[in-house]
Formats: sequence, structure tokens, C-alpha cells
Amino acid sequence: MESQPIYIAGLERSGTSLIYALLGSHPTIAMMRRTNLWTHFYGQYGDLSQQANFERCLAMMMRYKRIVRLRPDANRLRREFWQGEPSYARLFDLIGRHYAERQGKPRWGDKSLNTERYAEPIFEAFPQARIIHMIRDPRDRYASAWTRWGQSRGGVGAGTAMWLWSVECARRNSQRYPDRYKLLRYETLVFRPEETLQELCAFLGEAYSPEMLTMQSAQQFRDEGGNSSYGRRQPGRISTSSIGRFRNVMSRRQIAYMEQKAGAEMASLGYVLDDVNLSRGEKTLFYAIDQPLNVARAAAWRGREAMLDRKGRAVPSYRIVAPPPDTAVAVN
Repeated sequence: MESQPIYIAGLERSGTSLIYALLGSHPTIAMMRRTNLWTHFYGQYGDLSQQANFERCLAMMMRYKRIVRLRPDANRLRREFWQGEPSYARLFDLIGRHYAERQGKPRWGDKSLNTERYAEPIFEAFPQARIIHMIRDPRDRYASAWTRWGQSRGGVGAGTAMWLWSVECARRNSQRYPDRYKLLRYETLVFRPEETLQELCAFLGEAYSPEMLTMQSAQQFRDEGGNSSYGRRQPGRISTSSIGRFRNVMSRRQIAYMEQKAGAEMASLGYVLDDVNLSRGEKTLFYAIDQPLNVARAAAWRGREAMLDRKGRAVPSYRIVAPPPDTAVAVN
């Protein structure tokens, strides 16, 4: 397909919302947020050349909160879908094109977590696509997630495992698609926003626009002070205050575990290790409790991901709403 979509990839709490707000304020780029089209729909409904499968897929899209808020026209999607290749990527492209059209912009993009998982089918469908993969110091990323959601997400064991997985994807995709896949550190963006955006625009084939720094097309994000786990910030301000915050959130033993398991990758990406010097008592607890517990949690996270890769990642029930009358889909 001729479309040149822009995808923002990366883990939660890695700065994906910030880059979404900045790119979405470019005069030619319309950014969608958290659609998770590739995660929740790609391949989930069988061959879309069969009308019944397409209608089931479209019906769920029209009930998925994050698509509903884009105000899609189901009848237009249905009509235009059958005018070309009946594929998932083309359906996603129509949703993006229609959204960009409503925004008065020629190019669309999508910020959805963990898109790094789908780099191969994305580039197969959209040879001119670009993917920006956000990476953040895993300690700060984990501390942000911990502050917002707590231990229930698998603790530092799972947090370390998912960061290592994302970095592995980033390296593999960057090697395979060097001109189309860009790894961007959150820290680089917040310390040098204008210079970084100029480099990103060159990567995307777009002229740099100072309007991006206003975040005017992401008004709610901007006016609420961003998406920080640490409370409201001055609207429209790109802050560095979250960098190194992990030392106020994580225990010394948690930091030690993460650096033990991810230290080599962290150093290769320019992150300075604390090299925590545990006391004798802390070492006893670390090796007797922390290490085996977190290794088990990491294994559990990897096992769950492998299971989901096999069975698919359906739309969560709490993200489904009844379709409004004007977007109801009739299955033929």
C-alpha cells in the first residue's frame, strides 16, 4: 500500500504519550492514540475476504471504545473496504486515512503500546511506514508503573523481563529495517526536545515545525500537564523531573535485581548503573527471597506472553460498549 503511516512503539510509561502529543501537533500528521489495532484485531477474525468475517471484525471495532472515539463511519468503511484488497492492514489504513481526513491532515499515525511486536507485518503491508520505538531507563519506567499501578503487574521481575523483551525487539527490528525503524530514548527527547524533533522529522520525511512543541493537537494531554505518574505538571512543559526518580520509589534490592539482569543492555543504551552495594543482611534477603521470586515472576510473564501469542489478544471486555445507533453494523 502507498500509505506512509507512523507508528509509535514501546512499553507503557516509556514516553509514548509525550511523543504522540508532539508528533500529532505537526501540521501534516494526525496521530491516533491507543487503538491497538494490530494487537486486538490483526488475524483475530479469520480471512477478511469472507464477508461474514469482515462484518464480525467491523462490528467489534464499532463497539471498541478506542475506535468509537475516533468517530468512524461504518458504512463508509464497509463500502471502501470492498473496493480494494480485503486485508486487515487495509482496514486499519482506511480507519487512519478517515481520521486524518477529519483532522484536515494528509498523513496518519498510531501510538499503541508494544507495536514492536508487529514490525514485520506492518512493513510488509506498508513499505513506506516508519516506526519510532520509545525506550526509557528501565528503573524509571518501572518506578513510574509502580507508582501508578503497584505490585499487581508482576513486580520488578516482570518489569525487567518486559523491558528486556522490548529492547530485544528494538535491536532486531532496527537491524532488519535500519531506514524505517528508529529507537528513541525518552531521556534524549526530554533533554533535547527541539533537536530531537528535528531529527525525527528528517527520519519521517517531513519538514520540522515549531508547532510540535506547543502540543496544540493533544489539548487534553497538554492542559492536564501530561501523563506523569507523579502528579500534575505545568501545561505544555516538557519536564526532566522524572529522570532518576526511581531512587525515591524502588528499594535497593529491587534496583540491584534489575541491574543484575538488565545491566549489560542498560549500559549499551547509555544508562549509568548505580551498582548498589548491599549490606550482608540485604544480600541474604536478596539471594534467599528477591532473586528466586523475581526470576519466577519473569518466567510467569514470559509464559503468559507466549500463551497470548498463540491464542490471540482479544479486546478486553471493559473496553467494549454498545454501538450508538448511527454506527450500528448490520451483519449480512
